Amino acid sequence: MPALDGMRVLDMTQYEAGTACTQALAWLGADVVKVERPEVGDPARGAFNSSTDSEYFVNWNSNKRSVTVDLQKAEGRQLLLDMVPHYEVFIENYGPGVI
Repeated sequence: MPALDGMRVLDMTQYEAGTACTQALAWLGADVVKVERPEVGDPARGAFNSSTDSEYFVNWNSNKRSVTVDLQKAEGRQLLLDMVPHYEVFIENYGPGVI
């Protein structure tokens, strides 16, 4: 059984620093759910002018599930607040004031 089997991680990271961390947790067996913006998702999906999910995105986000939440809307912010208590770990790498 993987070391982190059963651990739930809510991932609100973008690009390498955060996604490498949550990917390592996923490799160790954690159930990682990545929260993305509507329509565009993680900016890395279109990295290097990719018309589909870029290899960069796929590489750093393997073994994760994704959900779309619109944090620009009150309903989306409330949904995020409702989700957090169901996870043992919450990781984000946004600038100050975004969340």
